[in-house]
Amino acid sequence: MDADAFYVSIELRRHPELRGKPVVVAGNSPRAVVTTASYEARRYGVGSAMPASRARRLCPQAVFLTPDFPTYREISARMMAIVRAHVERVEVVGLDEAYLDVDGLFSPRAAMRRLVAEISNSLQLTCSVGIGPNRLVAKVASDAEKPAGFVVLSREQACARFAAASPSLVPGIGPKTAARLAELGLTTLASLGAAPEQLLAERFGPNLGRELGRRARFEHDAPVGAARKVVSESRERTFDRDVSDPSELRALLARMAEELCASLAAHGRTGRTIGIKVRLDDWTTVTRAHSVAEPTCDPQLVSAHALRLLAEYAPARPVRLLGVRVAGLSSTSKDQHGGIGGGGDTSTSDARTQLALPV
Repeated sequence: MDADAFYVSIELRRHPELRGKPVVVAGNSPRAVVTTASYEARRYGVGSAMPASRARRLCPQAVFLTPDFPTYREISARMMAIVRAHVERVEVVGLDEAYLDVDGLFSPRAAMRRLVAEISNSLQLTCSVGIGPNRLVAKVASDAEKPAGFVVLSREQACARFAAASPSLVPGIGPKTAARLAELGLTTLASLGAAPEQLLAERFGPNLGRELGRRARFEHDAPVGAARKVVSESRERTFDRDVSDPSELRALLARMAEELCASLAAHGRTGRTIGIKVRLDDWTTVTRAHSVAEPTCDPQLVSAHALRLLAEYAPARPVRLLGVRVAGLSSTSKDQHGGIGGGGDTSTSDARTQLALPV
């Protein structure tokens, strides 16, 4: 289940006079990006993660609103409470999206119709629903007929319906991978699904090659609620103006390291690899990393290594973006027993009916 244009929809509740107009939710800094856009604005090519400056050029008549994330989180919590009142097993994957396991419901379609209607009546939000035998089919189905879509597909139907689509339609196949597939002549999901596994293994390695073929055939067996193994966490910032002063860069990096370590400690995580990311004003992007002997979330230690890596790199040009990262994460016993960040995927050959609801 996936909520349609979630942030914009919330803003339209407060500004009903903007309904039917192109509306863009974006920050107001020089380097702000679009958080989301109304469907009227999307017709002009405006999309999420696009620089706000470009969105203004594409759609100068659009109304730009500053994001209000505290309100978005509060509305999301209310929406997910409604979802959980209807379905027992729910996996929330964002403020506006969740997977629902509807196996065992007497009539999954009717149940989802009732759920969508209650969200609409209670919160004035529309949702798109995809129902399928696994998470992958459900997710793609939920995106197929937005807004207010309601699509039910078997795996075979999904293969047929999206046969001519680019492999990048499927979650887990990004634009760079799609470009590499195109070099092999594999420009559609049908051609990728029929490609010899050996060909994919030679180009992408045995594990990824096999997985690419499976995803193109909409084969997926991770159950709803499967834990995801968090392997790294980072903090990074794109500056409103390029920063050249080394002392300012050090202060910013130390502050990000402190914030990162506070989050790691709160979730019982430690890591052995400390890294930095630096993007210069010409968009040159450099990463540096160092591994320590024992896993840590000590802010002084992480900051010291990050600052040393920055000093060794010594950016020769003004810096546009700076970040710090801790990888190779492990969890404390608290997390391994059900807290955030514990465990890896517990994939099984589960054929139960599952939903991707765009809430």
